[in-house]
Amino acid sequence: MSQRMVQCVKLGRELPGLEEPPWSGELGQRIYEHVSQEAWNRWLDFLRMLINEYRLAPATKEAQEFIAQQMEQFFFGEGTAPPPGYVPPQR
Repeated sequence: MSQRMVQCVKLGRELPGLEEPPWSGELGQRIYEHVSQEAWNRWLDFLRMLINEYRLAPATKEAQEFIAQQMEQFFFGEGTAPPPGYVPPQR
């Protein structure tokens, strides 16, 4: 089985794509068509930080709408910024 390649909108080069749309609706389809697995993994790291910093309950409609907005910005908008006052963990 050959790996599906996409021109990644986030990383600016051709990379292996996702196996299926990662989100419902039109946004999920756009991500599937234009976002690489590598960029999606970066989003998941950013999402974990958002959930922790904003103490989101991902099952709620409000959190899902917020996550969708952030996802749209992360991949297709001007980018995203960490929450005010966020300090990255020291490695």
